[in-house]
Amino acid sequence: MRGWGRFLIATLCGLVLAAGVHIASILATPYLAEHDAFSKVQSTLAADEAQIISAPGGTDTWMPLPDPAVAVAACAFDLRNGAIRVSAQTGPNLLSFSFHRKSGGVFFAVTDRAAVRGELEIVAMTARQLDEARAAEDENEPSRDVRIVAPEQQGFVIVRVAAPTASQRPQAEETAKAVSCITEQTD
Repeated sequence: MRGWGRFLIATLCGLVLAAGVHIASILATPYLAEHDAFSKVQSTLAADEAQIISAPGGTDTWMPLPDPAVAVAACAFDLRNGAIRVSAQTGPNLLSFSFHRKSGGVFFAVTDRAAVRGELEIVAMTARQLDEARAAEDENEPSRDVRIVAPEQQGFVIVRVAAPTASQRPQAEETAKAVSCITEQTD
């Protein structure tokens, strides 16, 4: 029995170690991936407008299974250069934004229901930039911006515009292209 007891303990230790390595490799994959979503949209850092990554009904995209009824655009941001202001005009089609960390994961999402008078202004910034913006703000005229604090300095915004019918696809694509992503320079 003594030999079998050692064998069982060694086997259990091996299984626990293998499970730990497996879980660690799965959790590390987003940090170690070379062709992640941020690297695909990183070229949009210098652009002032969102770039189409999947046109509605189109097949020319790097997305795995694009929805044919949705125009998808993206813009990357780097908060070391200043806060990013994402602006859009709402229309009849559903418009949504999701803010993603560079390392993966959504940290904020909003739809066009948050728009004021047909305009949606979202400012993503670091905690320090938020403190500076609050200090510089006029108390008599509060900001109408939706301000969010990003957990990382780099990330990207995904813009989705629904086009439920084929006739609305061009309008959805134009709405997605018209979203501006402008870096507000810090002084």
